[in-house]
Amino acid sequence: MADTTRQDGDGEGADAIRTFPFPVDLSVGGVGMQVGPMGTGRTWHAEAPLERVHRIDFHVVLFFTDGPVRHMVDFAEYEANAGDVLWIRPGQVHRFSKGSGYRGTVLTMQPGFLPRATVEATGLYRYDLPPLLHPGPAQLAGLRASLDQLQREYEDTDTLPAGLHTAVLRHSLTAFLLRLAHLAASAPEAARHQADTTFTRFRDAVEQGFATNHSVSAYADALGYSRRTLVRAVRAATGETPKGFIDKRVVLEAKRLLAHTDLPIGRVGVAVGFPDAANFSKFFHQHTDQTPAAFRADLR
Repeated sequence: MADTTRQDGDGEGADAIRTFPFPVDLSVGGVGMQVGPMGTGRTWHAEAPLERVHRIDFHVVLFFTDGPVRHMVDFAEYEANAGDVLWIRPGQVHRFSKGSGYRGTVLTMQPGFLPRATVEATGLYRYDLPPLLHPGPAQLAGLRASLDQLQREYEDTDTLPAGLHTAVLRHSLTAFLLRLAHLAASAPEAARHQADTTFTRFRDAVEQGFATNHSVSAYADALGYSRRTLVRAVRAATGETPKGFIDKRVVLEAKRLLAHTDLPIGRVGVAVGFPDAANFSKFFHQHTDQTPAAFRADLR
């Protein structure tokens, strides 16, 4: 099974989010990745203004050689400096800072370009890992050398047949991502999330079911754990209760829909498991101190 994710194109999918797909036409030889310098004129898509909140359906790694640069990912602001790496995964909403001087190298990857074993080994869909990474000197040197090698292979379209060129790119990309994944997994913010299988099973179940299931007991029953076991595991991994973890995921998706679509607020509520618009508004206000309408207005 390959690395895959839903592509809604014009936004007619179940979540009604219009996502911008990987720009194959801009990549060398039409392969499922790009690597090159960051620049002021760069865009993912002609209709995707980078300085507005937007959503993309591919992986992005920004390797900074200058800073500071402020970048929003899923409504959290991050400040990157020279030597930092920002890893944005498919489905996350983000926004480039207006007027910021982005300098460095940007790597983009199309879902489906890498095989399943690589996807699992590199944690491509580990949304619990921190987006902003701060490699030490030795890690930075290794990442830089690996990324430089990947860029050389990407740009060299003359010495190998197309099929072999793509295979070499996959191997070079895997080498870089394994280094990046190790850095992400060893970050202080990730340390609490690694060990407990109970928590990881719960996290994955919530990711699949949060739009329809907000019940801690239902998740515990489905996973074969007692409620008490689930509470201990989630609190140890995150410092939160299972209910708080579920609610946080629901709020994030509601924010994404409010920010990136023109869905009526009632339909946003339905999409995250609240058939009654009043209950959704009450829930959202309780967790954000804003009404859904006010949150949307602030972003626009």
